Order: sequence, then C-alpha cells, then structure tokens
Amino acid sequence: MPMQHIDRIIRSKNVFTAQDGIDAARELAIAIAGDRIVAVGAPDDVIAAAPAAAPVVDYGEQFICPGFHDAHLHFFHTSVGSSPYMLMDMGTSEAALVQHALEFSQDLPDDAWVVTQGWRDYRWDPPEHPTKASLDTAFPDRPCVMYSGDGHTLWLNSRALEALGVTRDSEPPAGGSYDKDANGELTGIAHEAAAMQLLPRCLEWLGEDRIASAYADQMRRMAEQGITSICDMSLMPMPGCDFIRDDVYDKLQAAGKLGIRAHLFPTLLDDQSRLEELQTRYANNALLSAPGFKQFFDGVSSEHTAYLTEPYTNPRFPGDQGRLTVPAERMRKLVLAAAERGHTVRIHVIGDGAIHAALDIFEEAAELYGLPQHGHNTLEHLENLLPEDIDRLRKLNVVASSQPCHITLDPGGPERDLGLERSRIMWPFATYKQRGIRQAFGTDSPITAVTSMNVLYTAITRQDPKSHWPEGGWLPSERIDAATALRNYTLGSAYAAGDEQNLGSLEPGKYADLVVLDQNPLTIDPQELQATKVQATYLAGNLIYER
Repeated sequence: MPMQHIDRIIRSKNVFTAQDGIDAARELAIAIAGDRIVAVGAPDDVIAAAPAAAPVVDYGEQFICPGFHDAHLHFFHTSVGSSPYMLMDMGTSEAALVQHALEFSQDLPDDAWVVTQGWRDYRWDPPEHPTKASLDTAFPDRPCVMYSGDGHTLWLNSRALEALGVTRDSEPPAGGSYDKDANGELTGIAHEAAAMQLLPRCLEWLGEDRIASAYADQMRRMAEQGITSICDMSLMPMPGCDFIRDDVYDKLQAAGKLGIRAHLFPTLLDDQSRLEELQTRYANNALLSAPGFKQFFDGVSSEHTAYLTEPYTNPRFPGDQGRLTVPAERMRKLVLAAAERGHTVRIHVIGDGAIHAALDIFEEAAELYGLPQHGHNTLEHLENLLPEDIDRLRKLNVVASSQPCHITLDPGGPERDLGLERSRIMWPFATYKQRGIRQAFGTDSPITAVTSMNVLYTAITRQDPKSHWPEGGWLPSERIDAATALRNYTLGSAYAAGDEQNLGSLEPGKYADLVVLDQNPLTIDPQELQATKVQATYLAGNLIYER
C-alpha cells in the first residue's frame, strides 16, 4: 500500500530487527514518518511504496538495530559522576584515593563538598576498611564524602558528619547502620539505609543549574553509545530520596534539550501519589514516562548485606546471612497495595533469600489481582538464585533485569562469599534463555560504566571488559550468543520498561529509535566487539549523533 508521507527511509544490508525468533541481520529498509516506523521490508518494495521525494539514507553493509536501552541506571549519579563536581575513582588503597581526592578538590567551587564514588576496599592493597581519620587529615575544614563502588556505603569525614548532624548517639534508620570503633566512636562509615538517607544532603550544594547541565552532557554521551532509552531507577528506599529528578527532565524538555527517552521509577511508598502524579503529567509525553515503582529488598554480597537463605561461606559473625533492607511483611504490604492499583514494581534483590521472598510476594499479588495488565514486575540484579526459583520467574512473567558488567566486578568474590556450589547459579543468562525467561540488560551506572559495547561483550564472553579475565569466561556455560545479548539490551529492556508495544524492535508502529554500527556483532569475533563504533544514533526519527 502506498505511503502518503515519509520523512526518510533508512536502508542497509545488515538490519537486525530484534524481533523474537529472528536472529539474523537482513537486507531491509525502514520507512519513518514523524517519530514512528511505518514500514520495514525489502528495500525495493519500501522505496517503491514511498513518495518519490522521500530521502533515502543508505548505510551499505553497516549494521542497524534498535537503539540500546539501559534497563537499570541512576541518571543523577551517572550525570554528576561524569561532571567536574564528583570524582569517580576506586583507588588502589585508602591513602592513594585520599590523595587523589585532595588533588581533585583544588578545582572545586568554594561551596562544594568533596564527593567521590567508586571505592572498593576489598580490591585495595591492603584490603582494609577505611575510617574517617585519613579524611580528617586531608580535609580538616571541608566536608568530604566518599560513596562506595557498590553504592551501598558512605565514608565520611568528621566535618561532613558534623554538618549532617550525625553523632555517636544518632540512631540510624531501619535497615542501616553507623559503624563504631571499640570506644563507641563513629568510624565515618554508614551502611545501607543510613548511607542512602545522608547522600542527598551531601549533594544539595550542586543546585539545579549545575545538575541540568550535567544531565544534558550525559545525554550527549549516551547518544554516542547508541543508547536511546533508559530506565532511571530510584536510588534510595526512603521518602524524598529517590534521586528521580523529573524537574530536571522537564526543564531540559522545555528548552528542547531532552536527548533521551526516559522511563522513571520512583520509590514505592505507602503514599503512591508521586508515581500517579508523574503518570498523569506524562500521559501524552513521548519521551518521558513513569511506568512503575522501585524498591530495595537487600544489599550486596561483597558487604554481606545481600540476604541469603543460608549463611555466607566466610561469615563475619555466627549466622551471618545478610539482612533485608525492608522487612518482608512491609514489602508484602507495599507490593500488594501497588498491585491493587495496577502498578508494577521492580525490586532490588541480590541474595537467594531476597529473591525467593520477592517471588513469594509477586505470586501472592498475582493470585489476588492477576498479572499486571500494563507492564511487568521485574527483579533487579538477582545475582545468586535458588534453582527452583528460576522457573518461577517464567511462571509469574517476571522480567530478569541484569547488568552483565557486574559479573566480574569482584574477581573471586562469589566463591569467597558464597562457596563453589552457590556460585554456579549466578547471572544465568543462558539458562534464562533456555527456560523462556524474558531478560533485560543495563549497567546500574554509575556502578559500572555506560558503555554499550562492554555490556554486549561481557554478556557474550562473560569476561571483564578491561582485563578480559578470565580466559574462556567465568561460568562459560552461561555465555549467550550476540543475537540474544542484543535482544536483551533492546526488546528485553522495553519489557522491563513496560513499553514493548512502542519500543525495542524495528517494526511498523514502533518509535523510530535505532543505532548504526560499523561492524556486525552477529558475525564478528566477540573479542573484536569492543572495537565496534557507533556510526549514527536516531531518536524518534531524528539523527541525534553522527560519527
């Protein structure tokens, strides 16, 4: 059937649509009208059906696929972390990181706190937990806050503790703690909910203009990576601490500077009005939406705060099996209340105990209210699972949202903390595929970098994107093919965002979000994947990046 109006036709000999069941790239043309795809087919047929004046962009043999979709990141910290206002550094030791922070602080504005993100004491030499003493020496008069690489711990100096009003007698919020030494003095370390409650106050000095500038810069960097969509996930489980800055997105959109499709997931609370207000405001907004809620159920394995069904292999005290950040009954009431109103929930779960408990809650919600009519409940991270819980994901239509680059963040850590038996069922991408479980991929940025080729490389090889360790891949039986990795990073992420009807594959009726690569990931050696370059990125039919 002839097409009345076409803004452009894009063609290539290697187009991967990411549709289920189609694993090869084919010679296709994509006709675009406005922000939507109106036809996909053989180039001669699509061009013949279009008006003669319709421009045709021929990418030859370059590879075209849907725009990448980061299904789980924290855009505030990603943006600020890439700005001049925060130092992103793991450090090689406590002393080395403090010295680097001291050098970094010389160029900060006078009103700035010194803020870093990335330290991982278990990867330092020596691998020792830091204290405020070194920070007090370096920064006796300026607040300094160092945010851990796993995003669950703060390391603060005395000046910061004083400014925040935290003393040895302060009571931490439920699910959090302030570390103390043998004399009952604060060490400067705050864990989980205690850290999350403090962090927003540590960043108040930034102000809206600096944040908006950082957001716009980050969106340009995302386009260079071929990323057209994100799920901006709440970072904190307490009221007013989600770091979902809809005000900044709105400001950029009003100025014509919104360069990404953003799905916002605020914190699930008793009061559901924040999500519902966002849903009303963005009801007719093509670039901004609020599909559902986010909550936290446990911490991370490296700090023994992920919740396990059995104690850690290397317990720090008798019965050490982590803890839930939200009591199970509290999470149950929150999720059931959301389900009753038709809202989906995405839950941070890393340990097998938290995963099992979350699935129990989703199961009860399905029995009471049925599966969500719009969107999908999703589990985030799910690092080590009980074998019987894998099939429950499919039964309950729960999306498994993983971040491939997490796999090699802590070399030897899973075996150290969980032992060999439990470590065999971690990030089981191939098993998910075999069992028919929908997967979504992201980065959890700033925990790992927003680098699209690293996401694909690590998912396919199960090797670290920097060291390429280990040879052959960690748990190589769970490696997946490139087509599956690409589908997880496009269509799978659209499922996690509850928008697979509009996003994630190159089909008529869907948004014209796509990326052009200079190599075909389906046919090249996976070890060459990281050298693949993004040639062009289209958002809503518009070219937003060209190399």
